[in-house]
Amino acid sequence: MKKKSFSYYKVTKFNNFKEMLDIAVREAGDKIAIKYKENSNEIVEVTYSQFQQQTIWLGAALTEMGYGDKHIGCIGKNSYEWILTYLTVLKSKGVFVPVDKELPPNDIIHVLNDSECSIVFYSQTHEEIFMNNMDKLPNVKLYIGFDRTEDSGIFLSFKKLIEYGKQCDPKKYQELESDPNSLKLLVYTSGTTGIAKGVMLSEHNLVSSVYYGLQVSTVYDTCLSVLPYHHTYEAVSGLLVSLHKHSTICINDSLNAVLKNLQLFNPSYIYLVPAFAEMFYSKIIKNIKESGKERAFNRLVAVSNALRKIGIDLRKIFFKSIHKAFGGRLRKIVCGGAPIRPEIGKFFDDIGISLINGYGITECSPLVSANHDDFNDFNTAGIKLPCIDWKIDSPNDEGIGEICIKGDIVMLGYYKQPEKTAEVLKDGWFYTGDYGYINDKQQLVITGRKKNLIVLNNGKNVYPEEIEGYIQGIDYISEVVVKGISDEKGDEKSLMAEVFLSEERTPQQVLKDIRAAIRELPVYKQIARVVVRNKEFDKTTSKKIKR
Repeated sequence: MKKKSFSYYKVTKFNNFKEMLDIAVREAGDKIAIKYKENSNEIVEVTYSQFQQQTIWLGAALTEMGYGDKHIGCIGKNSYEWILTYLTVLKSKGVFVPVDKELPPNDIIHVLNDSECSIVFYSQTHEEIFMNNMDKLPNVKLYIGFDRTEDSGIFLSFKKLIEYGKQCDPKKYQELESDPNSLKLLVYTSGTTGIAKGVMLSEHNLVSSVYYGLQVSTVYDTCLSVLPYHHTYEAVSGLLVSLHKHSTICINDSLNAVLKNLQLFNPSYIYLVPAFAEMFYSKIIKNIKESGKERAFNRLVAVSNALRKIGIDLRKIFFKSIHKAFGGRLRKIVCGGAPIRPEIGKFFDDIGISLINGYGITECSPLVSANHDDFNDFNTAGIKLPCIDWKIDSPNDEGIGEICIKGDIVMLGYYKQPEKTAEVLKDGWFYTGDYGYINDKQQLVITGRKKNLIVLNNGKNVYPEEIEGYIQGIDYISEVVVKGISDEKGDEKSLMAEVFLSEERTPQQVLKDIRAAIRELPVYKQIARVVVRNKEFDKTTSKKIKR
């Protein structure tokens, strides 16, 4: 249950990623750092000492070839090789550029050219793209294939590069030093509109995110790493945070295999986006209803919560079958990327799995706030990291305004785009483009994106994400976007909901259920009309709906 107060977690201080791995080897050298499946069934285990050694071999090879201080791109599925390349570059004098593997070829080419990458590491599925477009990538001198067995011209084998590194002098790589405040990670945003911008993050930004983030939300011994590595959320929180805590990272090889891999690896924590948490929640509730055990489940929850009030926690016993479905050891799900419905947070709390929601944005490395285990409020995005200040710009009568952040996690700017940088960085404050407010407990509440705000002709501001959260609680509604309805003058007077359904319903039936779900909201937030789509909404590569 919630406590009235909390203490920040103690975290080992480190100044750079060389030092972070050195500490890990010194304190947990023989512990398994990374587990992954090879050939679909064999599990490979790599200790912290082995992982450190392999970064040195790869780094020695790159340094010997003259690329120890260059911009290095990486594109491909989640893999051990991806993580190894990532940490190798972070420890060098170079800049790591993660590229979204879902981008079309022209966008991949744009990112690699704009970022001025000299080398690209890649998975096999992208080899044809590079072979057919070498003339369009004049800056790229080498392509390193994770799956290649042999070298061919400028297309090299990753394994052979490691072998070459064993023969090189490691001191050249180990002696490389980066300015902690210079560019280290260059991440291209996948916004719903416009050309992607390169977000410049320094080593100090990333170190601060890991160090201070762990003070707010701790992790445990084993992580199932699910989300794509090119997303800053997983690259920093899932990978770097786990490595600094000397956890074991278990690589999920396919989104379709998450449930199977929960059983295989038995993780104690996992980072997800709300859509995954919603999926787990929906499947569990569906199974409970279909088995005819809904009433028994609700009675068990009531008994469990009553016992917790007197200090007796039997959730892992009462809900053993659900815990077994998650591998049997899952303690925490950390959600980011969008608000989570409070009822889902309460459900997981009821069964004995902590669902922690947070708020982040790529431009802030990415973590801004998170709920603490002892101070978890499902209605908020938690408390701020100790290294930042925050404010609400131009708040309305309800205290809602644009969320602004200042501190060690804020980006250097957008790569080669000073005008775009100046639009969002003002006097050290980063203007996030997200709206929300800070409550009396100093917790952040997100209301929606600035660009999605609907201003009705009566002057009322509507944040569609708030209403969508209620509507998503209807079990047959898979996707929803709330929009304004304009009159002949272009004024928005009322609201509509466009929905994609998992089960057939008439618009009239849907409208009736939506109105029941949002009846507690003010009149001006009520839905006047429903449009039922025959296909899913178009989405960005990060699976956010394009509005």
